[in-house]
Amino acid sequence: MLESLTDRLGNALRSLRGQAKLTEENMTESLQEVRKALLAADVHFRVAREFIDRVAKQCEGQAVLKSVTPGQMIVKIIHDELVSLLGEGSTALEDKKPLRVLLLGLQGSGKTTFAGKLALHLRKNGYTPAVIACDVYRPAAIDQLETLARDNDILFYGERDSKNVRKIGRNGWEWAKEQGADAIIFDTAGRLQIDEPLVKEVVDLKKEVQPDESILVADAALGQEAVNVAKTFHEAVGLTGIALSKLDGDTRGGAALSMKAIAQVPIKFLGTGEKVTDLEVFHPDRLAGRILGMGDVVSLVEKAQDTIDEDEAKRMAEKMQRAEFNFEDFLSQMQAVKKMGSLGGLMKMMPGMGNVEVGDKEEKKLKHTEALIQSMTLQERQNPQLLNGSRRARISRGAGLPVKDLNALIKQFQQMKKMMRMMKGPKARKMMKKMQKSGAGMPDMPDLGNMGGMGGLPRM
Repeated sequence: MLESLTDRLGNALRSLRGQAKLTEENMTESLQEVRKALLAADVHFRVAREFIDRVAKQCEGQAVLKSVTPGQMIVKIIHDELVSLLGEGSTALEDKKPLRVLLLGLQGSGKTTFAGKLALHLRKNGYTPAVIACDVYRPAAIDQLETLARDNDILFYGERDSKNVRKIGRNGWEWAKEQGADAIIFDTAGRLQIDEPLVKEVVDLKKEVQPDESILVADAALGQEAVNVAKTFHEAVGLTGIALSKLDGDTRGGAALSMKAIAQVPIKFLGTGEKVTDLEVFHPDRLAGRILGMGDVVSLVEKAQDTIDEDEAKRMAEKMQRAEFNFEDFLSQMQAVKKMGSLGGLMKMMPGMGNVEVGDKEEKKLKHTEALIQSMTLQERQNPQLLNGSRRARISRGAGLPVKDLNALIKQFQQMKKMMRMMKGPKARKMMKKMQKSGAGMPDMPDLGNMGGMGGLPRM
């Protein structure tokens, strides 16, 4: 997400590294590159100009502390200005029950999928959600929302024989209250472009259901056009927030930086994938950190808390400390991490790992690793020493992969177990403390990061 903008900003600020102090000359040159990076990422020209002016003003006369470099200083200034541009503080939904949420947007922006994501998010926060199908034009729109609701055990209301959106909204609202729902989400129709009938329809529906939140679901790939859409909807309907969808795709990120400044509407949610769990509450400081390659540890921890059982994690940690970790444990950990999202997306949240490329090749290796382990019997997973030649041949056939891939995986696993054993006991702890003080590496340890073979195990 936002890789292009992150890379461009990184290149723009690289020229300041090694400079002894901030001067007007080196600062001006770097800020020109930052401005180009913003414009190339589809940030609105006025937003980019005002942003650079504010950063330049902050840099004027700024003394560089002894503990930081000029590059670090200007990165901090840019980070603070990005947070200000995106909107400081958390932008969560209004905290009340019942909560009525009206979803708006153009056709294809992902409103219906977002309705399901939002319903699950609200349920995690103690609400009983219901979704109301108010899109009576798009073929199968009602069926899509109903399927999402059924698959995720969410209350659903729709009227297939009616075209009166205002009446459907009122009936759905009354029905949801009777069912005990206290978070009602209205999924409206979209158009390929904003037109008078569309605006009138959502205005009438808003008057009927009196929503607490009116959220525009905007496709981040629209770039500057998304900014114009947000501004038009806000002027016509009065938005309370924006949800940026499809941030996992090939988007340049300019919409996220421009919307708050131009439309004066806060961004509240980010859609980061196709799964109903791929939704993040928008935090300006966290996104600013990701854009500048600083990672987002807080969001990473939150994802882990939502998907990984704490007792199970403690049990695994204890097994690793005793060097008793086996393939069954590894498979369990792989599947838990998969629930958190793609490996590439997780790497972007880790400080210093934003530039590490995790493409289809690496993801494919992980799938191959999972296939090989799943082709083993439970006894073989728990006792890898049983894997003789005939068993390995059977496992490779079952996974549809060559035996050499399985051999490489087993070799990596053995090396990892060796490392675990080396780290056991008081002598190892003493050596680790010694290394931490000196900054030295572990002697005679396998370099897990550069191993060949399947590649999945060391990365995990």
